Amino acid sequence: MSARLAVIGGGAWGTALAQVAAAGGEEVLLWALEDDVVAAVNKIHENPVYLKGQKLSALIRATASLAELAEADAWLVVTPAQHMRAVLSRAPHTGKALILCSKGIEEGSGLLLHDVARQVCAASPVAVLSGPTFAHEVAAGMPTAVTLACDDEALGERLRARIARPTFRTYWTDDVAGAEIGGAVKNVLAIACGIVEGRGLGQNARAALIARGFAEMTRFGLALGARRETLAGLSGLGDLVLTCSSTSSRNFSLGKAIGEGRSAAELMTDRRTVAEGAHTAPVLDRIARERGIDMPIVGAVAELLGGGNVGPVLEAMLSRPPRAEHL
Repeated sequence: MSARLAVIGGGAWGTALAQVAAAGGEEVLLWALEDDVVAAVNKIHENPVYLKGQKLSALIRATASLAELAEADAWLVVTPAQHMRAVLSRAPHTGKALILCSKGIEEGSGLLLHDVARQVCAASPVAVLSGPTFAHEVAAGMPTAVTLACDDEALGERLRARIARPTFRTYWTDDVAGAEIGGAVKNVLAIACGIVEGRGLGQNARAALIARGFAEMTRFGLALGARRETLAGLSGLGDLVLTCSSTSSRNFSLGKAIGEGRSAAELMTDRRTVAEGAHTAPVLDRIARERGIDMPIVGAVAELLGGGNVGPVLEAMLSRPPRAEHL
């Protein structure tokens, strides 16, 4: 085993992170499920399936073999959130540092992803990478800032040094739960903002939804042990602002299509890329209800994803009685 980074997941975000890692001058191993992605990365140094038009570093080598991941000492895990447990269970993970780069909550267990990773890979230290990032901008080397959360400061600094670049600024925190919760909740709120856009409700409504959505994120995070300053940072508010205002966000685009009248079920079957918020919303709503955490926007998104009609759901939201803003 060498001091080498591997990336698990050949989607747009995994490919972009492989590009960042390769900028350090060492070969990076990229595991992808799809044979056509592996072939394209190795032959033409592109990922035309998920990151079309972006030339990739020749230092990125793709593989479809999980066994080859044993060559690396640290992994950036970029699988869809709902498949992370299964992929890690099959991989040679013993003792390797894991940097979790997916955003979500496991549906069946209701666990945050760092808790899933610790169950599956008990001997591996776990960190979380999160923040306001669009894959195509990161891959192109455009300026980006992210949070790296690790409860071991020394390990966090070593990992940060291996992935930080002049245009990929990486800030450490020990608030792992806070970094994860921000990323998971903002995906659901981005769907809500997309619905507002699709219904043509205007910029005022979207700004209000972002602000009140952030209040929901904060209530949920504090209830689960996150720190307020983490939620107000890159991995929470920063990511929320980015993904609630652009069709480059898969979650925003999904919500926009729902707002325009398309069926959520139909949209989910059509998508090759994953809108993680669609999987997170029902479990997030369930946990909030079980814990008595007021999250009406999340509840509305879960209802719409379950087949609810946009008009009545929005009417119910708008008819809620006013309350003190800080609550």
